[in-house]
Parts: sequence; structure tokens; C-alpha cells
Amino acid sequence: MIKPDAVANGHAGKILDQIIQAGFKVVALKYTRLSEEKAGEFYAVHSERPFYGELVSFMSSGPIYAAILEKDNAVEDFRKLIGATDPSKAEEGTIRQRFAKSIDANAIHGSDSDENAQIEGDFFFTAEERF
Repeated sequence: MIKPDAVANGHAGKILDQIIQAGFKVVALKYTRLSEEKAGEFYAVHSERPFYGELVSFMSSGPIYAAILEKDNAVEDFRKLIGATDPSKAEEGTIRQRFAKSIDANAIHGSDSDENAQIEGDFFFTAEERF
């Protein structure tokens, strides 16, 4: 998911290009905006954490691009491509190093497991929206 900060800053196209150039196939892509309710649902795993309210507010603050990507070893390769959550600690050339401003406004979300990738893909897309 390309987050509201990266969309607002005009980086979505560059980020998508970097993803495609890294060998990922875009299976589904949607430009949308999460309501506070939907953002809360998506990040429910963090509901007990102190940053949850701010996260929900941020994620519903503007449009996002949701995507399903395919590639061998997709989750691990994507986590390397996006870089560390804190962009100041992200490796040179990663998406977060290039486009994120802070830990909170970190440009992009990537699933942390195949299981979560399935859950998160199902959150945004029906079977008919995948190609």
C-alpha cells in the first residue's frame, strides 16, 4: 500500500515504477481512501498500541494505492525493497529511504508474511479485481 504521505507528495508513480523494475507483477491496483473505520479495521492488530489512534488518523487522511504484487519470494524481497520502517535507518535506494519523511509518514506498507499478504489482499480486493 502506498500511504497518504507518498500520494500527497506525488511519489506514487515513482514508487510503482521502482516496484515493477524490481521484478514484481501488479496483480491488482486500486486508488482509494480509507475511512477511519476501515483504517481501524485494517490496523486492528495494533489496537492496543499507543500509536494506534494516530495511525488510523494518518491512514484515513488522504488517498492511498492498494496493490497485490506477485514474485517468487515476494514478501521477503518486498521488505528489502521498501527498507526499514525508520527511513533514516533504511538502506540507500530503498523506497522508504528515497520517499519517506519519518517513521510515521513512511510512504509504504508491506505485508510481513504470506498469511498477512493474503488477509490484506482480501481486505482490498475481490477475486474479480485480480488479474
